[in-house]
Amino acid sequence: MADLFTPYVLKGLSLKNRIVMPPMCQYSVQAEDGVPNNWHFVHYVSRAVGGTGLIIVEMTAVHPDGRITNRDTGIWSDEQIPAYRKIVNEVHTYGTRIGIQLGHAGRKAEDANPPVAPSAIRFDEKYRTPRALTTEEVKELVQAYKEAARRAVEAGFDTVEIHGAHGYLIHQFHSPLTNRRDDAYGQDLPLFGEEVVKAVKEAVPEEMPVIMRVSAQEYVDGGYGIEYIAEVCRRYRDAGVDIFHVSSGGEGPVGSNGGPKSGPGYQVNLAEQLKEKLNVPVIAVGRLEGFEDAQNVVLNGQADLVAVGRGMLKDPYWALHASQALEGSAKIPKQYLRGF
Repeated sequence: MADLFTPYVLKGLSLKNRIVMPPMCQYSVQAEDGVPNNWHFVHYVSRAVGGTGLIIVEMTAVHPDGRITNRDTGIWSDEQIPAYRKIVNEVHTYGTRIGIQLGHAGRKAEDANPPVAPSAIRFDEKYRTPRALTTEEVKELVQAYKEAARRAVEAGFDTVEIHGAHGYLIHQFHSPLTNRRDDAYGQDLPLFGEEVVKAVKEAVPEEMPVIMRVSAQEYVDGGYGIEYIAEVCRRYRDAGVDIFHVSSGGEGPVGSNGGPKSGPGYQVNLAEQLKEKLNVPVIAVGRLEGFEDAQNVVLNGQADLVAVGRGMLKDPYWALHASQALEGSAKIPKQYLRGF
């Protein structure tokens, strides 16, 4: 029976354990050029030293106007590749694999003026009203994802994750709440995401798995639920997604519209349902910083991998501490043995 420390292999991706550091924006690119700096280097490498199996770098914009803020990372230019390669190479030194999340904030791009979206519907009164993308611009963004994936491969990443969750651009396209277009991308809501998946698959090696993060439930009136997103993800799976990273929300506060309140494992059932409906591997996420909580997700077969976000912000060595607590031992770096 697999547990949190059982190795995991998916196509050409081989992980030493089932622990994932999910993407978490750092808003720390002081130069506002999209290039990760020393903060990002230390942030990611320390979690590799801490024993994490897979690190997924924060949402990285495929276009300058796709950043949530101007202090977010980007991968829209070849000039940005060397900084990522430096991080990747050092993370690999510690036996950890590393991916990158490719995304576009769409109407939630706070510093874009104006932001762009499927339709001119603003998120709320604190955000600017977006400009609806033309059909040609949508097609150009599909290519932007493809080029970003190519750069990720050149930087040495082991996998790429497409961000289709949390109310960002791909989510905005496949949600009936935010896509009111009358062209092909409005008549077929998953079409944009499907084309992005196919484009990314063309840019990465055949043995490299593609991850997609999705919101399995919207927390607003009229929002979709698991049955709707399962059919959308079926399209994404058939287009080439190998594993789904299952989250929720992005269009409203957690706990609203009858949704669960944030707590340990509050999204795990969504991952489990998507796994069963589509017969695909999944990553579960959602306040799983408790060692036993994370362990039980794998032991119970609810998900194949477990992402620990806030827990790793608090403790870069979360994986080592989990191994100590659950297995009674851990492969502590010799430099740190006195501290353990």
